[in-house]
Amino acid sequence: MGFILWLVVGGIVGWLASLIMRTDGQQGIILNIVVGIVGAVIAGLIFGGGNINNSNPLDLTNILWSLLGAVILLAIVNLVRRGSVR
Repeated sequence: MGFILWLVVGGIVGWLASLIMRTDGQQGIILNIVVGIVGAVIAGLIFGGGNINNSNPLDLTNILWSLLGAVILLAIVNLVRRGSVR
């Protein structure tokens, strides 16, 4: 059940990050899930000192950190692809 919850929360976080970064039209559901999960890992590594807390994926703090990590990931991807963050 935890894996399915990770996918759902990852999809929502990836979708919200793509709306913030204005890349929503370029991504599908699978890429949104990947962006959300990778964003959570990035946020855990950068802000958590390597400690990724996956005990409760529905915790609002974890969701906000994951959203921040996903926005950072999309900013880096935009910077590499377009030469600008947005």
